Amino acid sequence: MHSKAQSSSLLKPLLLLAAFLLPIFLPAQDKQVQATIDASRTGAPISKYVYGQFLEHIGGIVNNNIWAEMLDDRKFYDPISSHLPAEPAGPGWRRTAVRHWVPIGADEFVTMDTERPYVGEHTPIVKLSQTEAHGIQQSGLAVRKGTSYTGRVVLAGTPGTTVKMTLIWGNAANDRQTVTIAKLRAEYLKFPLSFQAQSDSDDARLEITGTGTGSLHIGAVSLMPANNVQGFRAEVIAALKQLHSGVYRFPGGNFVSGHEWRDAIGDPDQRPPIMDPVWHAVQPNDVGTDEFVELCRLLDVEPYVTVNGGFGDAWSAAQLVEYANGSVTTPMGKLRAANGHPQPYHVKFWGVGNEPWGEWQLGFMPVAQWELKYDLFAKAMKKVDPTIKLIAAGAMPDAMTGSKQAKRLNGQIVPDYLSAGDWSGHLLAHCLDNIDLLSEHFYSTGGQRTDIEKGEKLSTGPQPLVEWECSPATQVRVKYEHYQEYLKRIPGLKAKPVPISLDEWAYLGAPPNSYKVVPAYAWAFHEMFRHSDLYQLGGFTFATAMISDDRTDAVLSPTGLLFKMYREHFGTIPVEVSGDSPQPKPIYPAGGDQPRVNPGSDTYPLDVSAALSDDRKTFTLALLNPSDGEQHLNLSINGAKLSSQGHLWRMAPQSVDATITAGQKPGVEVEEKEVTSLQDTVSVPPFSVNIYSFAVQ
Repeated sequence: MHSKAQSSSLLKPLLLLAAFLLPIFLPAQDKQVQATIDASRTGAPISKYVYGQFLEHIGGIVNNNIWAEMLDDRKFYDPISSHLPAEPAGPGWRRTAVRHWVPIGADEFVTMDTERPYVGEHTPIVKLSQTEAHGIQQSGLAVRKGTSYTGRVVLAGTPGTTVKMTLIWGNAANDRQTVTIAKLRAEYLKFPLSFQAQSDSDDARLEITGTGTGSLHIGAVSLMPANNVQGFRAEVIAALKQLHSGVYRFPGGNFVSGHEWRDAIGDPDQRPPIMDPVWHAVQPNDVGTDEFVELCRLLDVEPYVTVNGGFGDAWSAAQLVEYANGSVTTPMGKLRAANGHPQPYHVKFWGVGNEPWGEWQLGFMPVAQWELKYDLFAKAMKKVDPTIKLIAAGAMPDAMTGSKQAKRLNGQIVPDYLSAGDWSGHLLAHCLDNIDLLSEHFYSTGGQRTDIEKGEKLSTGPQPLVEWECSPATQVRVKYEHYQEYLKRIPGLKAKPVPISLDEWAYLGAPPNSYKVVPAYAWAFHEMFRHSDLYQLGGFTFATAMISDDRTDAVLSPTGLLFKMYREHFGTIPVEVSGDSPQPKPIYPAGGDQPRVNPGSDTYPLDVSAALSDDRKTFTLALLNPSDGEQHLNLSINGAKLSSQGHLWRMAPQSVDATITAGQKPGVEVEEKEVTSLQDTVSVPPFSVNIYSFAVQ
């Protein structure tokens, strides 16, 4: 036990530290902040692509959350047995729980044919009986009353065999529908399926049974809601389409470094299911290049395709460019046309590799070797289509420090600029002619910081809300500062600027579908807008974070509402904002992922961003209050005469932890109302995001 004197001596330093730190991020409640906006001083246009999204085959993000297929393992990667297969190696959070097929009847009646598989390494073969139905089933399907479901099954079998495809949604004798198939042959044939559920169930099952003599081969089976949109979930497409996201990035992410794109084209039923070596999950290859481009068409966004720079090669990457963009007179363009897509896709954005600087990446290598490989890819890909934009996989000192990769590569926790530990700097210095945009990633984690002396992640302890909300914007700011150092050290970069493609970014650790991250993402947007010449493309991790969904419904999440609000209502030509209340100085030493200057406008604790529309006929003002108290702002607007009537869009829930859950009353909404002149003092509710819009007279 400590004596009272000892306790007092321990407490004093802590109190002194708290007294020093708390005022930095605790806003004064009685001070009115002054902001001055000069609409005559404008910056580079804000690209619509900064609102972009990222998709990767990890967990169920693509195959379950966006794709409409209801059946797992529909091409039978796993053997069928009443004894479930062992879970694949690797962390379970990287994959979703899989529903397995099990035999109907004894295990001995279902075996796997490796000599004549329809697709992949083996196909289930069912030994038939004339008196007893044998087959397979999968349960755990979600169906809804009155909803129709369509699909297909690929079968081969002894002539005279009768097959029954039965969808069962309850225990009563009539809680089912059956499609009977009787015209089987020795060769595989596809048969259509159609059902309509008569009640709700989250544990419906599909049975495939046969009677007769001989055997039944089941090559593949598919079942989707009939209202699917080109194979995608209709409710998800409807939600995501509201965002007008500009661009989608696919197929990875780490996944791409082990991905063979040729496995995911052609007849979906004959694309081989594989064990993904990155995320250790069965990948059916149902959503490949053609489906991704179709998704982009449905959502009216540009496709951004990343090629395999890990285990892949330049020739394969060039073939993929030709498959996507080549005319039908080219070999790969002819193949695309044979797959049902005669018109070129005209994919403009192409990423070369993903995080090749990280030791977790398949095919990672030192930067000098990667530069040789990158140039091979760039030359091969641009030879096929000189008009494409190449996005090089980079990592500035913030990423190289926080991931400990700089220390691995050259022994420095914080790498010297342009050293082997500064991946982006080294890459720009040696491959500038072949780079159109620079890919950068960051993932913020609340309550942690990187100790640049020890190279370890340390806890910050409890954080004031303003500090917590600041984290993503801090990473946007620090990348801007690193880029300014590149401009000093790489002469060619001024003549040929390379914008940043922030094609992976997110805030980790917040509860799913929570509002708490919304002010943080608004602050990050504002920081991108302040440097709109540099930040010209984004890929939020992941597009599915824009929605709250279950297996049959989907609505926009709080994050989705924020992206929609800015994309629809904030301007595109940023204008100058100044103020009389600078942001506090950074708490921690600059270097690595810590900036020299904190992000934000000089309107602390508020962050203010303003922009004109493309035609300069509309003025928009975004006010962010990341604190947990109401704040007040005095505004002066110069360089534009505004209408006396305008609109306000506001996100200001009662709780910072409010959520949106599909099928329930939302805890977060975007409030819209008419407002009058902005010349008076503006009150800004706690942890709110506000966009004002006024016509310019």
